[in-house]
Amino acid sequence: MQRMPRDTVRDDTYYLIDGSCVLLVDDTLFNVHRTILSKDCSFFSGLFTIPQGHNPVEGTSDAPIILTGDTPSEFRNFLWALYALPHELMAVHTPRADLNQLIDIARISNKYSFKSLETWSLDAIQDSTYTSPDIGPVTKVQEAHESTARITKLIRLAQTCSHDRLLTTLISLLRQLMSLNIQYAYLAMTLADELELRALRGAAYLEVMSKSTIVPRLRGLSDVGLGGKGKDKDSLVGADSITQDELEEEEEEDTPILTPSQRLRLLSGYYRLTHTWDHLRTHPPPFDHAPTCGATWHQHGCTQSWVEFWKEKTKGEGVVSLGMADVLGRLRAVQKEFDRWGSATYMHHDCRMSARRGLAECVRRLEESLPDYFE
Repeated sequence: MQRMPRDTVRDDTYYLIDGSCVLLVDDTLFNVHRTILSKDCSFFSGLFTIPQGHNPVEGTSDAPIILTGDTPSEFRNFLWALYALPHELMAVHTPRADLNQLIDIARISNKYSFKSLETWSLDAIQDSTYTSPDIGPVTKVQEAHESTARITKLIRLAQTCSHDRLLTTLISLLRQLMSLNIQYAYLAMTLADELELRALRGAAYLEVMSKSTIVPRLRGLSDVGLGGKGKDKDSLVGADSITQDELEEEEEEDTPILTPSQRLRLLSGYYRLTHTWDHLRTHPPPFDHAPTCGATWHQHGCTQSWVEFWKEKTKGEGVVSLGMADVLGRLRAVQKEFDRWGSATYMHHDCRMSARRGLAECVRRLEESLPDYFE
């Protein structure tokens, strides 16, 4: 049984004179109506039906119901949703909506089983993701930290409440932000591991792998980056060329530290993806010849035309300039070359369309299986 703190204060807004249930949150007393708390088949509706026997009735001023794990401001936001007037509730669907308030409402509604209120607040958050200035790309360091903390809280909330629509929206948003700032990619990678978000894992790990130094610099050697982008990592750096200032500058970079398991997944993913590309570059995606191809064309010549195109384009500058492990990027570069191919003299038109579909299917399968490369 938890004891009441000696110094308690009455909430200025929700210690109601005609309230019938006193609750203690931290050091703050709230006095609200039992009928309000009993709505929606909530946790409180069951609590109020428990026989008290000879003990003092919980919820009176002498024996308040003590709630733990919440702050007074969070609980105050929750009570606002229970007591708000219709025009006040409508404000949450406008750009003026307080996102932090909605997060508090959703979390506490979930905790105390106010299912309808939980769904309403999560739907409002869903609407806010498109209009709120609090979610989206930022430029200042402090704003970036606040943005990542807010997105983290939202994704965890959507996962806890099993709100698939909001979770899908947030994952899509985070995938867009990853391409703008590497910090979001690190965040996405960590959340994917923590919450087992398959839809986020592959893209997040690939982004970090493409833009980060995975193996730290050693004296006399260059950084080992796995993605093939950014700094020039292809040439060795002499030991004397690394100055103390450069080393200190690298140490000061605001880059999150990878855990051993994350580093292992990145290295394993690099090996698997490069192995996949080694196979793909010598084995073009298969396709079915059109029925008219055998009647009017030489199928062998049609196939040979496709194979020659594939061998040429997989060695093209637009492909090899990408990282060895960026298999998706390389395949998409080949797709662009295919669109510029024009009319292939020795390939039936319908077969070209079939080959296009085969290439698109190859990309789709790789996108779906990308998380498996980083298991």
